[in-house]
Amino acid sequence: MTQTQTGARSRTFEWTDPALHASLLGHRSGLELLRAMAAGELPAPPVMHLLDMAGMDVAEGSVTVYLDPQEFHYNPLGTVHGGVLSTLLDTAAACSVHSTLPAGVGYTSLDLTVKFLRPVTVESGRLQTTGSVLQRGRRTALAEARMTDSAGRLVAHATSSCMIFEVPGA
Repeated sequence: MTQTQTGARSRTFEWTDPALHASLLGHRSGLELLRAMAAGELPAPPVMHLLDMAGMDVAEGSVTVYLDPQEFHYNPLGTVHGGVLSTLLDTAAACSVHSTLPAGVGYTSLDLTVKFLRPVTVESGRLQTTGSVLQRGRRTALAEARMTDSAGRLVAHATSSCMIFEVPGA
C-alpha cells in the first residue's frame, strides 16, 4: 500500500482472491489458517489490506491485531473513525473464536457491542487489539476484545457473540 501526503491525498493497495481462504475451511482448523496468515504463508484477507493492518499474533483462543493509525482512517472530526476501530475489535474477537474451531466449522458474528473510551489519532501510535474467547459452546461463543494505544491506555472495548456452524460441503 502506498499513501501520498502532498496536495490531494491518494492511496492504492492490492489483495488476493478471498475465495482462497474460504476454500481452506474444510481442510484446516481455524488455528492453522490464522497462524498461516500471521506467518505470511497465506495471504491476508482483503480487509487487512483495506485498513492497512500492521500484523497479527495468534494463539488458541486469542488473536491480536495491530494498526498504525493513518490519516485515511480519520472521520470529519480529525480522529480515527469508530467504524475502523469497531472493525479491529470485531476482527480480534471473532478470529479468537475462529482459532478454536476445527476444520469444516465456520462462524459469523451475531452482534458486537463497542465502548469507545478515548479518541484515537495518528499520535496515539500503534494500536494493539487483543481478542479472547470467554465461553464457547457447540452453537455459539462469547468473546471480548480490548484495544490499547502505544502508551498502554485502554481506548476501546467490545464483546461479541458468534454463531458456530458446519461449513456446507466441507
